[in-house]
Amino acid sequence: MRSPLGPVVVALGGALLLAGCSSAAAPAPVSQAPSPMTAVVALGDFTTLDYCSLLDVSRLRGATADDPDSSFTDCRTDYVRSGRQHTVSVGPLAADADPNVKPYEYSGPLPDGVAVQQAGFTPDKTCSRVVTFADGIRLNVAVTDAEGAGASADRCSDADAVVGGVLAAASGGKVRHHQFPDRSWGRVDPCALLNVHELDAIAGAGTQPSAALSGHSCIRGTVSIAFSVQKQAPTGATETLGGRTARQSTDGAFCHLTTSQPSPDTPGRGEQAVVSVVDTSGSSGAAACPFASQVATLVFAKIP
Repeated sequence: MRSPLGPVVVALGGALLLAGCSSAAAPAPVSQAPSPMTAVVALGDFTTLDYCSLLDVSRLRGATADDPDSSFTDCRTDYVRSGRQHTVSVGPLAADADPNVKPYEYSGPLPDGVAVQQAGFTPDKTCSRVVTFADGIRLNVAVTDAEGAGASADRCSDADAVVGGVLAAASGGKVRHHQFPDRSWGRVDPCALLNVHELDAIAGAGTQPSAALSGHSCIRGTVSIAFSVQKQAPTGATETLGGRTARQSTDGAFCHLTTSQPSPDTPGRGEQAVVSVVDTSGSSGAAACPFASQVATLVFAKIP
């Protein structure tokens, strides 16, 4: 005679067996290493990058800072500490090899793939740091004052503090971007202005336009154009080129022609376009000015 408990025992045994199986430890999740931080991912579109979103002036302890000025390629502001004037800038970006960038033991936390270095060739009374992202793109940070060599420690301490703010913004989703108005020169493609056959002879046969990382300057052979935002309007004698008021200046072998307009984006600021031509004959910048005038006549007429 079969025991009436038989099915119960079998059922109970099966239940215990299933329970034993279900209580087995689940496989541990595979931890993934953090992705190296690239400039492209951290900063987004370089042409619209608001560099002032990377500058946290509150990290300059004990300092009173002006409102930062945002240009197309950098952000800068003046600040005062203990009655002494300083200037800090963030930007521009660069990607080409620079033998003057040297190793530096930065003491703050670093995102994966990011390094902080120092610029070995800088003006007097300036401390420069270079934030190098995993894709090799570099962001320059500089602090300048008029205090001489004795203030280098304070100067570089401020530079490191600003670097900390840059990294916090890049890691914390605080990077902002400009929405340039229709008539802002921040919307202009500089290489399109130089990619015309009328400039073949001056720029050099077979030369092609090459844009800077920011997208606001371009060089083609001996010719270049750069757009920026400035506090002060250019000075000097004027002439009309391409329907715009232009001012001429020379710097070594370069001749520059500058035109400007009030910034449609920032009250009290001006947008500038600078056409430059370099003399390759061994003469001087003045020798390049007739060619610069020809370039400016063509280019300035096409700027909106």
